[in-house]
Amino acid sequence: MQLLLKDELPFTTVMISNQGEAIEIDNVLVDTGSASTIFAADVLATINVTPEPDDKLYAIRGVGGSETVFSREIDFVQVGEQRLDHFEIEIGGMDYGFEINGILGMNFLATVGAIINLREFRIESR
Repeated sequence: MQLLLKDELPFTTVMISNQGEAIEIDNVLVDTGSASTIFAADVLATINVTPEPDDKLYAIRGVGGSETVFSREIDFVQVGEQRLDHFEIEIGGMDYGFEINGILGMNFLATVGAIINLREFRIESR
């Protein structure tokens, strides 16, 4: 899958499915410094991923500060040919001051064995 360089950061497009509904999400940061994968709540609301009364809310911290999120297991997350079924993601506001719809973190990248090829700006797998 081709990476796009924006503001000197690698972005990609991700396909997500929840309860049989799928959406393609662009402007997803590929971030080896993030332990988990998170997506913007307003984007995922279009495929009925919304907070439920029994969801646990918790705070995550990063370079951009802290944010309250909830987590959900979804049907799958796919980047190019790399797909994980029944994958847990975090959902939050993602108001970081620039256009971003998600962060593809190490929990996805390590599990699929992603190879980030910065010479050709691609995410690959063996």
